[in-house]
Amino acid sequence: MSKHQDMNTQTLPIYSMTGFASLQTETTDKLAFTLTLKSVNHRFLDLGLRLPGDCDGLEVLLRRIIKERVKRGHYDVTLHLNRRVREAEQPVQLNRELLAAHMQIFHEAAKLHHFNVEPNLNDMLRMPGVLSSETAAVPDATRGASLEAAVMAIAPAVIDQLNRVRAAEGATLAAELRVEMLRLRELAEEAAELRTGAREAHYERLRTRLGELMKSDSPGGDVLDARLLAEAALLVERSDIEEELVRLRTHIDSFLEMLNRGGELGKQLDFLLQELNREANTMLSKTSGGDPGIGLQLTTLGLEMKAEIERAREQVQNLE
Repeated sequence: MSKHQDMNTQTLPIYSMTGFASLQTETTDKLAFTLTLKSVNHRFLDLGLRLPGDCDGLEVLLRRIIKERVKRGHYDVTLHLNRRVREAEQPVQLNRELLAAHMQIFHEAAKLHHFNVEPNLNDMLRMPGVLSSETAAVPDATRGASLEAAVMAIAPAVIDQLNRVRAAEGATLAAELRVEMLRLRELAEEAAELRTGAREAHYERLRTRLGELMKSDSPGGDVLDARLLAEAALLVERSDIEEELVRLRTHIDSFLEMLNRGGELGKQLDFLLQELNREANTMLSKTSGGDPGIGLQLTTLGLEMKAEIERAREQVQNLE
């Protein structure tokens, strides 16, 4: 792939696994509610739903539609109910029958145990169900069907909102990853330029070593030749980083091509970064011999490569 093709527009969006979306509306019987989705990174698709009681059917429907629209990440889905009070209605309702029942029981208990006390009105009003902000009771079946229909009517819009946030964050991450890969390729090119000098330094070291072996008074020419060849092969293998540089360039090009293609890339890019890190480590292991100055420069480049790879891995962990 040409270097000038790196910035091509991807065909598919790249999604971050981090996002937030929320919509509020009401049912036909004026039950106001808010549906909220929040996502963070996760190795797999993991859904956590917090719904009011008696919403088992709604939970099944929400899980199904979310699984159809997202691939990976941890998603918190929250449904919050809040009955909207009409302006003409009393904001707080008193359940007179329930209060009277509590009062009667209190007086009966006081009489039974010979206590001459009166109930505290504040305590009585705090009894469950005595005061309510709901203006009218809605039968559970009716409310459940109405709520389920209203929630499922806005669920696609909430997921779309979440995906727009995730796509925007994913585009930002992709742009940062492109910059990091281009920087990594620059470092590889610098290392390739140094490689020529490093090879000459290693060849010179090899010639010196061969000269020392030739001066050896060890008997047996064939044995000496074998030792020379083995020494030469070992030094060349330990010193040359050409294979590592070729693989680095190949992995970088593959990484950029995948970014341009878009889609669900998180796991694939993470695997490529592991391969890039392996090549950088191997290159570093070969920089100790030869000219100390060149070896130090190659070591510095290798460490910079590893730093770029690590930064890229942190970004990739957030991609779907």
